[in-house]
Amino acid sequence: MTALSVIVGMGGINAAGRTSFHQGYRRIVLDSLSANARQETFLGLATLMNLVSMQEGELKDESGKVVSQNDIESLFGEQVIAGTLIRKIEKNHFDVDATPWQQKMTFTASDEQNIVFETRRRDLPQPIPASWLIEDLEDKKVKITISAEVAIKHDSTRDNPIKAAGQLPTGFDPSTMYNSRYQPRGLQATIFAATDAIKSTGLDWQSIMNSVEPDQIGTYSASIAGQVNDEGFGGLIRSRQQGERVSTKQLALGLNTMSTDFINAYVTGNVGTTFTTSGACATFLYNLRAAVNDIQAGRTRVAVVASVECAITPEMIEGFGNMGALANEEGLKRLDGTDTVDHRRTSRPFGENCGFTIGEGAQVVILMDDALALELGAQIMGSVADVFVNADGVKKSITAPGPGNYITMAKSVALAANILGIDAVQQRSFILAHGSSTPQNRVTESLIYHRVAQTFAIDNWKVSAPKAFVGHTLAPASGDQLAMALGVFTHNIMPGITTIDKVADDVHSQHLDIRTAHYQCDDMDIAFINSKGFGGNNATATVLSPKVTINMLAKRHGSAVMNKYAQSNKAVKAAQADYQQQADLGQYALIYRFGDGMIEENDIVISNTQMNIPGFEKAIKFSKTNPYQDMF
Repeated sequence: MTALSVIVGMGGINAAGRTSFHQGYRRIVLDSLSANARQETFLGLATLMNLVSMQEGELKDESGKVVSQNDIESLFGEQVIAGTLIRKIEKNHFDVDATPWQQKMTFTASDEQNIVFETRRRDLPQPIPASWLIEDLEDKKVKITISAEVAIKHDSTRDNPIKAAGQLPTGFDPSTMYNSRYQPRGLQATIFAATDAIKSTGLDWQSIMNSVEPDQIGTYSASIAGQVNDEGFGGLIRSRQQGERVSTKQLALGLNTMSTDFINAYVTGNVGTTFTTSGACATFLYNLRAAVNDIQAGRTRVAVVASVECAITPEMIEGFGNMGALANEEGLKRLDGTDTVDHRRTSRPFGENCGFTIGEGAQVVILMDDALALELGAQIMGSVADVFVNADGVKKSITAPGPGNYITMAKSVALAANILGIDAVQQRSFILAHGSSTPQNRVTESLIYHRVAQTFAIDNWKVSAPKAFVGHTLAPASGDQLAMALGVFTHNIMPGITTIDKVADDVHSQHLDIRTAHYQCDDMDIAFINSKGFGGNNATATVLSPKVTINMLAKRHGSAVMNKYAQSNKAVKAAQADYQQQADLGQYALIYRFGDGMIEENDIVISNTQMNIPGFEKAIKFSKTNPYQDMF
């Protein structure tokens, strides 16, 4: 009997806001929400963005004036809308209108005179160029006479042709929520996302850990580029070039494994599986696949699956821009036939487009095997039937598309049809597309969906694309897609691609339902989370709805177990409601266990059958079987 990987919590942050309780999803479909849901969304975003905060038991604005929840939209609605989703890059990242760079200059003496200047002796380069004549002066200064040309680099700025990104909401600053200790932005976002996910479960984390053996818990997470801000690899690479010294932390904190390590060391205290794999844009799905496989095999019972990327830096943007991958000002103006650019509409999946828009974010999902989820009364948000990963084979260009995504999509659809029947796939499934917003992607990805739809006789296959709103967050991009899928399951609002005027003529849309406005949909049973990554890193996940998952659990476990589960679930729902209320008021209380609960190695008790770890109620049991018995 194969264990089912059940989703019991999800948290995070991206340009749309907080992930838990679908805040980010609700920001995207804001105009389609009920009045109560809309008010709740504005409140949560206003506190997230520090426009209002709880002070002395009351909501107050930055001036200390008391604000009613009912007035949040009228007072701060425009700021909330303007400060979320894709928008012009804000100066806390860098100034896109005056991006710093080093201008090369060559000095030549005028009127056949030598170049002469003074400086401190300690500032002389090593070795001293042969054409420099050095004379000592007073106060440890020297006079330099140069009889040849001299090349220098001088601080300068340039107008960056790429000006938009999917940034975390304006004013959101996770570094102020805990003792962030000179940590890169991506790791700060990881602490926030992991806390949000764990608290969204409505379960006490220590109780979860005590419910299983310590080595049956796993953390699966990665970044692609690593932490490229000044506190990580960015500073490591730039420091000496800028005349500064490398810190002791930049190398370690820059590694792409750090999101995994931070969750283990500072949030969960996990001593079980720790796993990091990167697969370009499919990184989140790669780690999800590893977790699902371990749950199916019985190696893991609780899995924290995560991914993070905060890479809005001049270097990353220039790298992608020089590849022609990012939408730039000139291309957007040409598309729209105008001299001005609407930075809200730079990402246009399946429409007339000219490149993707980079984003930043962190996503974390909590999985349990089906038996444990029922035992603990966890809220069932859905389940992951499986994740398929396939490469593209031989290529000319490493970034070009290939056949791998045909395999992952076809396998995912076939699995869903085997589990729920072809009618469910044809009538109640939808796609969260990779939808990167490049001309090549809109053609190649839509052709895959077209051919799979033909094969399985699917018409009007619903397609949505989160990158239209939050940009391409790179490693956690498919986490953004999963978050949107869970939102659709709950709210029955299918996000349209509102950044395009119409579907491009070269999109293979005959069997697809791609709309330019949000719309109400019936209950959906299946979501296909698809990713087409650079280098042939293709992945597709088959995700089942909460309703379908509950029905499957009832069939497997019977009415007695389900009745007991329903009773246990009441307390969980109450705890979830309490956290949602606190989070909407900006009371996050991030989990950051720096040195708290460290295990004293001398207190570990080991026998030949098991190991007892301090702080864990259950022991780690050693296997007593020989898995290769047939070979002896």
